[in-house]
Amino acid sequence: MTYHVVGVRFKKAGKVYYFDPGDMELGVDDDVIVETARGIEYGEVVTGTADVPEEEVVAPLKKVLRKATDEDRRQLRENRDKETRAYHIGLEKITTHGLPMKLVGVEQTFDGNKIIFYFTAEGRIDFRDLVKDLAAVFRTRIELRQIGVRDEAKMMGGLGCCGRELCCSTWLADFASVSIRMAKDQNLSLNPTKISGICGRLMCCLKYENDTYELAREEFPEVGSRVVTPQGEGKVIGINIFKKTISVELKESKAVQDYTVEEIVTKGTRGENGSSSGSSDQANGGKNSRTCCGSCKD
Repeated sequence: MTYHVVGVRFKKAGKVYYFDPGDMELGVDDDVIVETARGIEYGEVVTGTADVPEEEVVAPLKKVLRKATDEDRRQLRENRDKETRAYHIGLEKITTHGLPMKLVGVEQTFDGNKIIFYFTAEGRIDFRDLVKDLAAVFRTRIELRQIGVRDEAKMMGGLGCCGRELCCSTWLADFASVSIRMAKDQNLSLNPTKISGICGRLMCCLKYENDTYELAREEFPEVGSRVVTPQGEGKVIGINIFKKTISVELKESKAVQDYTVEEIVTKGTRGENGSSSGSSDQANGGKNSRTCCGSCKD
């Protein structure tokens, strides 16, 4: 089963949600008013009408109510002005209550039924009195939502170490899992100041080329494995994916030489007792088979 949908985004670099366009003809960049789980919202069509499988749709599929009118755009501008005012009032109230929290942003639903205050804090905060004060000022539903440092960077924006605007605040819709292993596989410095973003977490861009690096590393023996070179046996101490070379420390002379992948034969790794784990490779006439050293993924 498939659904006829359009993709709508509510904020820059936000997630794309599917909606039922009904009989309306909608194109990319059209502004629309849609029904969401939290009320009526103003969004922008970012993917045109298409048929998508059922598993990609979050049920129940909500409808596009109408194309945005000039009145809707005026209402959106008024909401933005109210959000700015709410932000400053929120800061004052937080200071008054002496709460250890940092207000990051404020968002008001298009229909004005709810105002959401986004904040960061070290731990859990008892903000019940703060909510009561804010509700008394704005006479509407108030929600305080605690977010993480990555979401804070996404909302605040800024410049990365590359000199460009942050990916998360310009185009990156979802945060992918990033690990220190990705930095190791790419031979990057493990200095936290070099591989961390302004949020203090590992940079999202470490993920971008990781799949390419993993695929390229399949051609190379593991660092620490024993190999046979034209100058004799040695141990791999480094690889250069771009030059497609392998640095080998020769067993006899202890000299370090660079070789291409085609020039060496992998023998395996040496165990604690000095025996080679690549004995089966030698038994097969030294064919270019590889034995995992235990540090790579399954």
